[in-house]
Parts: sequence; structure tokens; C-alpha cells
Amino acid sequence: MKDKAIILAIDDQPDNLLILEELLSDRYTVHGVGDGQAALAFLDGRGPVDLILLDVMMPGLNGYQVCERLKADPATRHIPVIFLTSLDSAADEERALRLGAEDFMHKPFSPPVVMARVANHLKLSRFTALLRERNDDLERIVAERTREIRRQADELLRREELLAAAQDSTIRAFCSLAEARDNETGNHIRRTQHYVKALALRLRDHPRFRAHLTEDTVELLFKSAPLHDVGKVAIPDAILLKPGKLGPDEWEIMKQHAEYGRAAIASAELEMGPAHRSYLRHAREIAHGHHERWNGTGYPQGLAGEAIPVSARLMAVADVYDALISRRVYKPALTHQTAISMMAQERGAHFDPDVVDALLAIRDEFHDIARRYCDDERSRDGATPALGASARG
Repeated sequence: MKDKAIILAIDDQPDNLLILEELLSDRYTVHGVGDGQAALAFLDGRGPVDLILLDVMMPGLNGYQVCERLKADPATRHIPVIFLTSLDSAADEERALRLGAEDFMHKPFSPPVVMARVANHLKLSRFTALLRERNDDLERIVAERTREIRRQADELLRREELLAAAQDSTIRAFCSLAEARDNETGNHIRRTQHYVKALALRLRDHPRFRAHLTEDTVELLFKSAPLHDVGKVAIPDAILLKPGKLGPDEWEIMKQHAEYGRAAIASAELEMGPAHRSYLRHAREIAHGHHERWNGTGYPQGLAGEAIPVSARLMAVADVYDALISRRVYKPALTHQTAISMMAQERGAHFDPDVVDALLAIRDEFHDIARRYCDDERSRDGATPALGASARG
């Protein structure tokens, strides 16, 4: 660390340089040069100084030109410049300040003014340099933290994408299991998942459903709906594949698929760990509760009204509508309009009244979904087809 501040005095009058050296040399290291070109050469060869005293009127490069070059060079732009001048017009001062000079000292010099101005600007320069250094440190720290945050965000996104892929794979595996177990489901699970999504989108702004049906929840419902009958993998073939209506005892066994489905999905939730269990919550609710009825006469728990999860209420409407328009070995398929009329009659009994109202509002969309994912190619001509046997229960 240098003991004295270094001052470069530039003036084409040797007497002025002598005066400045005599005034300042006790406190500072003073270098004097006689013209602008010599000043630039000095700075280029010796490095930056702490303060420059710069005469305005000089042969060759005048003070304005020298100041302009100094302020344009990153190596010297921060060195404070005090102009030495006998000029006293406001235009001259304005020009100098516009070029970046810090101050003026008028000739002939007043020793107290020279000492005070030099001391003040050196002090200000030190504080400015310190502030600039701290700002640079802060910018560096912010840049490093920003890079780290971006890295962490990228890593989090990568992990979330891997998790989402794993979760989707879990649901697809369950769906494949359900389809492989019951060869009569056809496109039933695809139709019902689209029905559920259509109902959710219709109801998401409804006061009773707004808090439940967020954008993420609607997407999860769409992915989870195909698992509503996954519990049927535990039902014996003799009952699941029986070509006819079930007897009372057989029906009691069939009804157990809701509990089997809940148990299977709950087991998968435990395996996934507490941080990710909510992903399968809707699937568990749907599998367990889609045969509950609004009036409490459903199964397996006999829940009623708001006690039935929203996801299960949506699935109930989707599942029953699809069962009505589907052909089974023991019944023909009903027309879309007949099915809608029957659903409307169950408003407030079997089904949540507002969910039935949503169905009635989007009945044409349900009809389009049924056509799009039909089991019988003849439905393409526009008639409501016998869509094939949907799953029992």
C-alpha cells in the first residue's frame, strides 16, 4: 500500500507546475508534465494515478481533448480530474463537466483552495473506489448465487420430470393390469377418463368445486380415472367374466372390488413415500368411492352428500353414463338421449345435483367422446352405437 496519493499535474507553464509541487509535495507525490501527450504517455507507462490536475489551454492536445480520452479509457476513466483554468465562462465549465471532470480551480491559484479541493476529491475518490469495489463484489456474489439457483432449479425440474414420468408409469402399469384382467372393458376406461375431465372443466369455476378443481387436480383426475375399476383384478374369473347377471352372493363379492382397488393404490402410495402420496390420492378416492350415492345408498361405505370425495362424484356420473350406453350380455345399449334422461332423474338421489347439471350442460360433448372412443366402428356413421360391454359394477 502506497504512503502518499499520487497526483499528476499537467500544465504548459513551468511556473504553475512549480507552484503546485510546492503546495502539494509535503502531503502527496506530485508528477508534473508540460503537455497532454506527455500526460497520456505517463499514464500509459506508469499506470493510473489518484488525481489529475489538468490545464485547459495547452498546445497540441488541449485539456478538453485529454479529459475526453481519459474518460473513454476503462483504465483511467475513474481517476478524478480537476481542471486548471483562467477561463471563467459558464460555457467552459459546462463543457468540462459534460466530459466528466470533477471540479475546477481558477488561476492564479489560491493555496488554501488548492489544498482543500485536492484533499476533498482524493477522499471522495477513495470512498467511490471502495463503493465500486463493494458493488463489484456484490455483483459477483449475486451472479454466483444466480448461477447456483439456476443450477438448483434445473436440477429440481429434472427431478420433477423424472418423478412425473415415474408417477405416470405407475398409473399406466395399473391401467394395463386392469385392462389385461378384464377383456370386456374395451374403450370404457378411455371414455370415462374423458368424461371426468369434461365434467371437471365445466365445474372448476363453480363455487362448490372451485377450491377442489385446480388445473393440476383436473390433470390428475384425467390420469387417475382409468384406475376406477383396478380392484377387479382381485375378483375371481367365474364372477368377473360370467356371461350373465350375477346372483346375490356373487354381487357381494363383485362389490368388494372398490375395497380391493383402494387397498392396492394405498399400498402404492406407501411405497412412493410421504412426499409423493398425494399423487395417487385421487385415484384411491375414485377406486374406493365411485359407487357411493348422493343419498347414502351406495357402497362400500354408504357415504352421502359432501362426504363423498369430489373425484368419486365425478367418476360416478361418468361410469354410469357409459354403462347405460354400452351393450352388455344381459342388456342392450341405450341411446344417448335415453341415458341422459335417466341420469337427470337421479339428480340428488344417485348423483350430486350440480354434477348432473354439468352433465346436462355438456351432453353433446359426452356424446362426441362416446363416438370418438367407441368399440364399434359402425358408430362412425353418426348413430349411437352399442359400445360394447363395460366392466361390471
